[in-house]
Formats: sequence, structure tokens, C-alpha cells
Amino acid sequence: MDAKTSAKEQPSKRLSRDTIVRAGLEIAARPQNAAVSVRALGLELGVDPTAVYRHFTSKDDLMRALLDELQSTTLSRINTDSDWRERLRQLAWITLETYVEHPAIAMEATVLTTNGPAEIATIEFILAAFADAGLDGSELVNHYALFSSYVLSEVAGMARSRAADGSTDADLDTWFDGPLLVDPVKHVHIAAVAAELRGLRDTDIFRLGVDLILDSAARTARPTAEEAPR
Repeated sequence: MDAKTSAKEQPSKRLSRDTIVRAGLEIAARPQNAAVSVRALGLELGVDPTAVYRHFTSKDDLMRALLDELQSTTLSRINTDSDWRERLRQLAWITLETYVEHPAIAMEATVLTTNGPAEIATIEFILAAFADAGLDGSELVNHYALFSSYVLSEVAGMARSRAADGSTDADLDTWFDGPLLVDPVKHVHIAAVAAELRGLRDTDIFRLGVDLILDSAARTARPTAEEAPR
């Protein structure tokens, strides 16, 4: 084997799925980086970009692995000794923090299903929490779907916004960019609450939405609990 052949094969021997995923997470965490490209991975790892495809069948396959790793990171940070409400609040908030730190991956969360171990564990985690609230059957499934779709869509939207302006502080973003200028005669209701509208923060709205879903779960489960034999 000549030196040239050895040099070509050496990078592929260093590569693994885990190595590529770690590099992808580092790329995704860089400010205003809107995508994790195979080319960027090649540069990051010092290999021919096509070497990535020896470990991932497609770009979507790579993104699924990155998403599943973020879900794993999120689950690892949750205090599982908390009650069902607090566990789901933690899941929502930590998902926001983790995904906003990796916007290039977060923006794929609403269009890709990973089918990976962390995604399966997350589904089980959410179902278990709502089951602890007293839900079962279709109401359990409906609240799982509502919670999951709400959290993922909101998180992806906020991550996209942070990626566009380079911000990573979730507490600085307001719902409206710039002043809210309206004609008070034509837009009576907007003018009446303009100050409150300008004060809206997307993170506060996110928390509110999560709590409304949890309140719905509690209200739905309560009749079942009240009808149970004593």
C-alpha cells in the first residue's frame, strides 16, 4: 500500500457516526449558522465530504441523528422526580433552550421523525406524564399530540428567529419587532391594548401555551377521578 492510498483511507478510519454527530452539533451551535451541510462537516473533520455518506445514507439520515441527539440531551437534564406538570414544563423549556442553541437542527424538528431511541423515549416520557395526570385512551393520545406539536413548532420558529438575528438569549425577543403603529380609529382594539401587545415576549407566550395544554389535561382527567369508586 503506497503513502497516497494510506492517506486517503486514514480519515475514513477516524470517522464514526458519533464523531460526525458531535461535529454536526458544534457546527449547528455557531451563531447565524442556518444549516449543517456535508461540505461543512468535511471541513470540520478534515475529510472529503463524501466520507460522511459512508455512515449516513442521506442528508435526512444525518439530520435525524442530530435531532435524536438533541432529544437525548434534553431528556438527560430533566428532574424525573417532579410531578407530571413540572416534568412536562421542564421538557418544554429545556427543549427550547437546547434547540435555540442549535437552530440549524431545530428547524428540521417539525418535518423529520427520527425513529431513534431518544425520540421513542421522549414519546414514552410525555405519555407517562399525561397518564399520571389521569388521562388514558384517546384523550391521552390527543394531549400528547397537542403538546408535542405545539412545543416543536414554537421551538422551531423561535430557533429560526434567533438564527436570523444572531441572538441566543430567549428572554430578549419580543413578539412584535419595532413599534406598533396603527390608526386608533380604524384599529380600535389594537390601540386599546397596544402597550400590552408591545410587551409580549415569545418565551412568555410559549410558557402560557404549555400551561394551557397542561390545564386542559387536568380538566379532562378530573371527571374521571371524581367518578372513580371510593
